[in-house]
Amino acid sequence: MKNRIYSSLALLALIIASCADKNAFHINGTLEHPGAIKKVYLLEADSAQVNVVDSVNLSEDGKFQFKHPSVYANLYKLRIGANVFDLIAQNGDDITFKTDEADSTHAYSISGSQESEKIQEFNKITNEYGAKTEKIVTEYQAKLAKIGHQSDSLLAVYRPQFLKSQDEMNKAVYKFVTENQKSLAAFYAATSLDTYKYEQQLVAYADAIKDTFKGNAAVQQFVKQMMLVKPISVGHKAPDFTTMMMDGKTVKLSDYKGKYVMLDFWASWCGPCRAEMPNVVKQYATYKSKGLNILGISLDDDKQAWQKGIAELSMTWEQASDLKKFDGPTEKLYHIEAIPANFIIDPQGIIVAKNLSGADLEDFLNKTFNKGQ
Repeated sequence: MKNRIYSSLALLALIIASCADKNAFHINGTLEHPGAIKKVYLLEADSAQVNVVDSVNLSEDGKFQFKHPSVYANLYKLRIGANVFDLIAQNGDDITFKTDEADSTHAYSISGSQESEKIQEFNKITNEYGAKTEKIVTEYQAKLAKIGHQSDSLLAVYRPQFLKSQDEMNKAVYKFVTENQKSLAAFYAATSLDTYKYEQQLVAYADAIKDTFKGNAAVQQFVKQMMLVKPISVGHKAPDFTTMMMDGKTVKLSDYKGKYVMLDFWASWCGPCRAEMPNVVKQYATYKSKGLNILGISLDDDKQAWQKGIAELSMTWEQASDLKKFDGPTEKLYHIEAIPANFIIDPQGIIVAKNLSGADLEDFLNKTFNKGQ
């Protein structure tokens, strides 16, 4: 009888423990060679920011534990000293984490959460390409500091290198996303993609996952944003607008009906715009006789600066501006959040390409206007 009571109590304890596990996730961590580090912080990501939600003291042997509720899988971070480590957790996960403060590569091991292992795999990709990009930026800044002023020619040398490195990273990240589409780690990877070049893919991805992670606020915010962008993505009809030209006359997108037109959003104060403009000038000179039109839309708010920029950059196509920077009605209609930005619209008024620059712009125009040649 006594054995039966003990067995029942043991079973009851097991049930209680099981229920407790379903109401939180657990992290058992080890930090080797902690040095002066005494505390570890747990951070939680929501749709807009990352907040500290808990902290614990390290034990004398470098151990720490967290227990935290998360009813849906979400991105968390461990901040240990100057380093931050990503993980994905939800109620019921029992995660083991280990790192060594003396390791300059900040490598870490994690188990008990397949999603966390996936986010670790993604971080390896970004760390590899991030190091390459950082090297380019550091070299550029050192040369800029040496000459003591902004230089369009120096930017023209380093910008292509920077863009190439970013393009390689985006391709690697997108491959990871497509191979792990139903993983939450793939979502966080997708949000790091260049939204200019991958907008069409991100809209399709948002459509694919909108019913998969319903509880996750960050996912739902992303889906909402992509659905706002969808009407001005490739394959959709470009919305009409009216804006003002330099001479005070109005111009409409519908004025270009039946023609190819590139809407080119730029500003005289925008360094990347100025660096790309010689390429746009070159492409316009090559393809205007074959049917390419450009309508420049400046985000300047100073008419004189706008006019000066047009002259300096040898822009000979039609120019217009709301003179309200990012707050102009045309900019808001087309969701312009960064420049340079462009939309190529075919004679039927359909957006056929977006945000092309450099060789990508040249290749697209060549294929469009030299068909069958």
